[in-house]
Amino acid sequence: MNTMDIKNLFKDIPRGWNQEIFETLLETEGFRLERIVSEGQATPAGRWYDQDRDEWVILLAGSAGLLFEGDCRPHPLKPGDYLHIPAHRRHRVEWTAANGKTIWLALHFKSQG
Repeated sequence: MNTMDIKNLFKDIPRGWNQEIFETLLETEGFRLERIVSEGQATPAGRWYDQDRDEWVILLAGSAGLLFEGDCRPHPLKPGDYLHIPAHRRHRVEWTAANGKTIWLALHFKSQG
């Protein structure tokens, strides 16, 4: 009999880390699904993410502010908010909640178009 290995996105989060935690949950040739856990972290000053693949991200817990190059202010995210970030759309995390865990689910994939 085969048993399924059921896991929970809100469990088994390492404690006492001073940096964001990136954990690959599932990866194939076409995509990578990861859990990201933040607690007060932000993208270092002057640094932008400029990724070769599209990213679809949903905020599951906590809060965060995403800034896209050319925008005047960050876009606040709360649990349930999600968005598609096209490849090479420069962006950065301006802030994440300092008073608890911010948990993201990110899907990185190559766009068909």
